[in-house]
Amino acid sequence: MTTDLFHLIRPKQWVKNFFVFLPMFFGGHLLNTADLAAGLITFFAFCFAASSIYCFNDLIDVDDDRRHPEKCHRPVASGAISVRQAYGLMGLMIVLSLLATLLLSRNRLPVMGVIMFYWLLNLAYCAELKKHAIIDVCVVAFGFVLRILAGGVATETVLSQWIVLMTFLLTLFLSFAKRRDDVLRLQETGEAPRRNTSRYNLTFINQAITITASVTLVCYIMYTVSPEVKANFHTDYLYLTSVFVLLGLLRYIQLAVVDKKSGDPTKVLLRDRFTQLIVLAWGLSFLVIIYL
Repeated sequence: MTTDLFHLIRPKQWVKNFFVFLPMFFGGHLLNTADLAAGLITFFAFCFAASSIYCFNDLIDVDDDRRHPEKCHRPVASGAISVRQAYGLMGLMIVLSLLATLLLSRNRLPVMGVIMFYWLLNLAYCAELKKHAIIDVCVVAFGFVLRILAGGVATETVLSQWIVLMTFLLTLFLSFAKRRDDVLRLQETGEAPRRNTSRYNLTFINQAITITASVTLVCYIMYTVSPEVKANFHTDYLYLTSVFVLLGLLRYIQLAVVDKKSGDPTKVLLRDRFTQLIVLAWGLSFLVIIYL
């Protein structure tokens, strides 16, 4: 049963919450111990809040999950965890999230407010918003913007318009790629994985992926060559890291279109060696340029 409870809160998905560290990373505060501590606390607070949402999502989708070839093995859908237990774990996770924010030495209430807004927005997403095409992916992308907002507030790092735009566009791109996997499954099985899958098709998804990937790349390049960024980091060479961003986007498009494996971005990051090398190379090159 412990294993089932563990699966219900999906700790593997916690990797998404590393977005809270982006304000520190792009702001050049990654080596500040006080900011790092605040970032870690905010990271775990978001992890607990997200796990609470995963519990609620499995409760809302239990009937649909039972008809899904893979999701039928989820703890609630399979009957391994009762509805009452799932609601209890959901409540525990959000309480742990709020308690974690109390450990912050500054800006506790603002960070708590951002997390609560994220939690309420995702409750609405699970209950209703995810039924509507385009709105669903926008809500998911905005959830990542809230992550960087919480990280910025916790570490008192002012967010530039570039980091907000890039975060929203990148996660919108990943969300559309994930929906492509759903469309393929609908075509193969005749059964829609999501209620709004019928409002997507391959032509629309492919165009949406192309548009969001292109705008993301352009936005990143504009960020690296902007005068304020050059002045902040005292370097003219950040544009060189655009190569890795381009490679990362192309690799993910390849996985989505050629290999048809874009259903879970977290699994791609954890399993695809090429993607891991690209992310590592980008991170190291960025660190060398702005910190050394």
